[in-house]
Amino acid sequence: MTNPPQLFDRALLRQRRKKAAATLEGVDYLLDYVHEDFLDRLSVIMRSFPYVLNLGSHHGKLTEHLITLDNIDAVFSLDSVFEMVSQANELQINGDEECLPFKTESLDLVVSALSLQFVNDLPGTLSQIRQCLKPDGAFIAALLGGESLAELRHIFLMAEEELYGGASPRIAPFVDVRDMGHLLQRAGFALPVSDRDVVKVRFDSARHLMKELQAMGASNVMIDRARKHNSKRLFQRIDELYAEHYSEGDGRIYANFELIYLMGWAPHPDQQKPLQPGSGAINLKDVFKN
Repeated sequence: MTNPPQLFDRALLRQRRKKAAATLEGVDYLLDYVHEDFLDRLSVIMRSFPYVLNLGSHHGKLTEHLITLDNIDAVFSLDSVFEMVSQANELQINGDEECLPFKTESLDLVVSALSLQFVNDLPGTLSQIRQCLKPDGAFIAALLGGESLAELRHIFLMAEEELYGGASPRIAPFVDVRDMGHLLQRAGFALPVSDRDVVKVRFDSARHLMKELQAMGASNVMIDRARKHNSKRLFQRIDELYAEHYSEGDGRIYANFELIYLMGWAPHPDQQKPLQPGSGAINLKDVFKN
């Protein structure tokens, strides 16, 4: 078996998220948006989830919501950064999202909000999650998608080409929604579903946007990132170009975040099964006109 490509410097990611543990609450609007979506999805599932894992728990806000639900008994919060997970209520686990410390078929539900886009082995992590779930256990996740921060990626490219004659990787190559259903199936999930949403956020300037990304602990941690010090002229030019290309009537700029939602189930004999090709009971000739 070949090792997965190493795209992200996970040690640097932990270092930056450690600093962000004190500032995340002021810039957690994307997490709040995802948490609300998760709770809506769970509200229509009429079953109990005694043991739940909040994987990549950040500062534990999702855990606080989950433990108030009548159909949930206990929530484990796991995060690779102690300063993050220590803010969650009880059952804290300072561990690696890519190496889950749970027994096979020990969990009823796994949720993950905006953490899995930074793992190097996403197929392997999904497979571990699937193995940890009891039969008919559920998995719900949200990841940043490949269209996130397309505006910032474009502006960095323009500015670096203009000033340096070439550009370096700045924005992570996040997942594509078209690939996620296949990855869920590959990991062994039944009834896989993936969908997307785009959230538009406005900022005072490009510098304000980048400062908020830093406060989230979401700045560039790609292994192939440029190691040279960025000049003040680069950031000044980024501000100018961003305002020129992606500003609105009031002078503020905007950035789009693509959110990819995943849902799948650990297989169980009583689950619905897709019909085999050719087994449909309706003849399409009887539905459509000639």
